[in-house]
Amino acid sequence: MSTSHAHDSSAADAAPALDIDRIRADFPVLARSVHGKPLVYLDNANTSQKPLAVIEATDHFYRTSNANVARAVHALGAEATDAYEATRDKLARFVNAPSRDEIIFTSGTTQATNLVAYSFALPRLVPGDTILVTQMEHHANIVPWQLVCARAGAKLKVAPISQSGELLVDRFVELLTADVKLACVTHVSNVLGTINPIARLARECRRRGIPLLVDGSQAAPHLPIDVRALGCDFYALTGHKMFGPTGTGMLWARREHLEAMPPFFGGGEMIREVRFEGTTFADPPHKFEAGTPNVAGFVGLGAAIDYMDSVGLAAMAAREKALLEHANTALRSVPGLRVIGEAADKVAVISFLIDGVHAHDLATLLDLEGIAVRSGHHCAHPLMQFYGVAATLRASLAFYNTHDEIDALVAAIGRVRKLLA
Repeated sequence: MSTSHAHDSSAADAAPALDIDRIRADFPVLARSVHGKPLVYLDNANTSQKPLAVIEATDHFYRTSNANVARAVHALGAEATDAYEATRDKLARFVNAPSRDEIIFTSGTTQATNLVAYSFALPRLVPGDTILVTQMEHHANIVPWQLVCARAGAKLKVAPISQSGELLVDRFVELLTADVKLACVTHVSNVLGTINPIARLARECRRRGIPLLVDGSQAAPHLPIDVRALGCDFYALTGHKMFGPTGTGMLWARREHLEAMPPFFGGGEMIREVRFEGTTFADPPHKFEAGTPNVAGFVGLGAAIDYMDSVGLAAMAAREKALLEHANTALRSVPGLRVIGEAADKVAVISFLIDGVHAHDLATLLDLEGIAVRSGHHCAHPLMQFYGVAATLRASLAFYNTHDEIDALVAAIGRVRKLLA
């Protein structure tokens, strides 16, 4: 798979067209009906649907090889460990990590950011220090930093965005002052779809000796990721957004950070030796992986990466670009519809409001039409406050969606508007 860190539209344009009927057949849930209507699933930023390859890999593990990992010499234990650790290799390739030992398995981005907050940031923070975040962050990239800042007497600083939903990069750079001990930024906004210029931000952080953490939850299903080219210090992603099982994810971190960081969780499997006088911990990554993991989930995540590789990330990106263009045009034909966030560089996520209609009411009525979109604050209260709204409706597209589904959304919005009027 390509590991270019840039959002390469030319590569996407050159990608082969996908056989969408065949692709959709890979996702069983897309064939179901809801309230007597064909399901139109447009909530992929919340969680993506799972292909048969992932479902079958998880099922096969439980049917044939279910055992705990790294604890038994019997055949099932060895098979489980091999299948589980194979996903670490796949993730290392997926993000182009220098070493598989820099890949920490987590339950998702939330656990990954908390691990960095308590194991990396908290021991280094003193009163007067700050952590820099941006206006567009998900709560998982805000709340952990608030918690450790409160403990240490440090503070949060916030880099602003424009009304179009783009990070004001010059202001971000100006805020990288000597008091900043960590900068944290989303690669792709879960609300706006904005793609942030991570490589540029990382260069500016590195010049000042400030570590950079990137929340890659929304980037992983859409963009090639290359942590070496990006130049960040930490990169977190979530498996269930990239067609894998829930309860899976990853933190990549530079080796020097992992070696210096103390464990966050204590328990089994993260030790070399335990005595009542004290414990010697295992080397990374196992130092940060206490307890029985979600083995079947990570086997499924490995299958999800294989599936994405088989389809081709460039082909997926080209498909999503075409869907986004169609959705932008179609939604703008709806009277009174306002798009929230119109960055020049974005993935296929559109947040919007319709004059005089509450987002929750619209989402509820759309569900009766078989259309699944998300309404609410999208775990981004500060971003909602910036735009002066309580909630938005969000249609988030995946490569398996169709132009017809977008047209169905627009037609259903028209029917709902008449009903509410």
